Amino acid sequence: FRSSAEKKRRSFPIVLKILLSLSRRGPSVRALLFPALLARAMASQAAPPALVPSIGQAPPGRILHDSILSTIGNTPIVRLSERFKAAYDVPPSVNLFVKFEAQNPGGSVKDRLALGVLEWAEQHGQISPGQTVVEASSGNTGIGLAVACAAKGYPFVCVMAESFSIERRKLMRFLGAKVILTNPAHKGSGMVIKAKELGEKHGWFLPQQFESEANAWVHKETTGPEMVGAFASAGEPLDYFVCAYGTGGTLKGVGMALRESSPETKIVVCEPDNAPLLYSGIKTEYGGEGETAGGGTTFKEPHPVWRPHLLQGWTTDFIPKLVDDASALGLVDEVRHVGGLEAMEAAKSLARLDGIASGTSGGGTLAGALALSKTLGDKGKANVVVMLADGAERYLSTPLFEGISADMTEEEEAIAASTPSAPPPPITMPPVTAEAVAFVEKANQEDAVVVWSLEYCEFCWTITKLFDAIGVKYRVINIDSFEYAKDNMGNQYRSALSSLTECNTFPQCFIGGKFFGGAADACMKWKSGDLQKVLAEAGVPYKTADGAAGAPYAGDAFEFLPKWMSQNPLRSK
Repeated sequence: FRSSAEKKRRSFPIVLKILLSLSRRGPSVRALLFPALLARAMASQAAPPALVPSIGQAPPGRILHDSILSTIGNTPIVRLSERFKAAYDVPPSVNLFVKFEAQNPGGSVKDRLALGVLEWAEQHGQISPGQTVVEASSGNTGIGLAVACAAKGYPFVCVMAESFSIERRKLMRFLGAKVILTNPAHKGSGMVIKAKELGEKHGWFLPQQFESEANAWVHKETTGPEMVGAFASAGEPLDYFVCAYGTGGTLKGVGMALRESSPETKIVVCEPDNAPLLYSGIKTEYGGEGETAGGGTTFKEPHPVWRPHLLQGWTTDFIPKLVDDASALGLVDEVRHVGGLEAMEAAKSLARLDGIASGTSGGGTLAGALALSKTLGDKGKANVVVMLADGAERYLSTPLFEGISADMTEEEEAIAASTPSAPPPPITMPPVTAEAVAFVEKANQEDAVVVWSLEYCEFCWTITKLFDAIGVKYRVINIDSFEYAKDNMGNQYRSALSSLTECNTFPQCFIGGKFFGGAADACMKWKSGDLQKVLAEAGVPYKTADGAAGAPYAGDAFEFLPKWMSQNPLRSK
């Protein structure tokens, strides 16, 4: 016979198994079985955060991350000010909010798509470790994929029409991606066709953002619940959600989440007024494998109503399958049309009145929401959330920033002239020494072309870039380098140089042992032909039309001067 204690000890695992089995039947059973544990668990759950009305009241967020990818999502929803509403005569009963997706690490809502399609592909065995990813994108999806691919170790190739902003292609290349530019006349459909060609040719993974269910899935799982949860925790209804359709992922995914969790929310979709594909009623036809222009399962031909527009990422020249799906599922309650000029004006007003820097895309959805709000004045209180897909920084080379000069305006010049603009005091230079002068003179004789330079000075880079372009070999001596820091030797050589050239600026260039001048001198004298003569007299070879050193430089030497320099005729305005 076993003791009572031994019986209890041996029977405990059996009882535990029975309890655990019962607990799997649902939360109500668990509450009955483990009331104390449930109470402690409920107590440990912090109340969901309300919408943050002012700075400093946001609940503490996660700070430490193992990967940049875990920072994607949970973007802020920001209430627009009464000042902004007054500028557009928005009824007082209408509250405007923006879902600010530029807070994602890649700067747009498409970071969600990028992470979603890659993780979907990984979970479904559609992509191999290290396999190249290729996708057609107007830029935001490309940047998002460049971020996600860099973090996950996939090479990435983006196919993008040449007409999209230069900032986007540079940012992708900065993130390690390759960017293949297509003819703008081939439109978005040409990008898709090219991406499919490359994928089939090289065995690359093509996410197919315009038709991938992973695109919609990620928004159903993240973007939609974020909005629903935010308003629910604040005890407020979410009355309207305003977005563009783009690939259709946000529309379909958020739409499905709203229909499930906030069915009273109306979904308003915006499209360009000069490319009203949805309004036209003309559907994009889809075919089976091998029947389409791209060889896949997307469109058979471009949409006949599409025209070029200013709203990058909004509407390509076919109705994506995901958009078609969203319409068929009844996820579109209203379609509104927005012009490029009103979109840019709304974006500019948002920046100046509320400090929110959105791109033309966000300005367009905001313009649509402003028009919507005018119809809601007699319907009582309404909360309207506007999707701001990205930030303004990737639009610097687009019409959004036309008229915003790099030069000072007349008003700014007047402000600048209102005080003396006194220079800072000069540093005390060491006296000229024979040893320093001997070092400088010896260096100038040892090489035919010597550039005395400051290591990270853009003007110093100007002259070396020009010499590189024209095929001149030279020696650079950076007097501010670590090599000359001890005992203030760099400034001793600077004093020696000044005593020989009567010049205090850099670079200082010597050709054939004689002082030639600085960066601007080199550019102007190359354009006038004087630099060529000096090089020839010193026996310094450079690229000429009849020489063997390579093709001669045919550009404008001023291209090497800093682009911020107001005297540079080729500067960026």
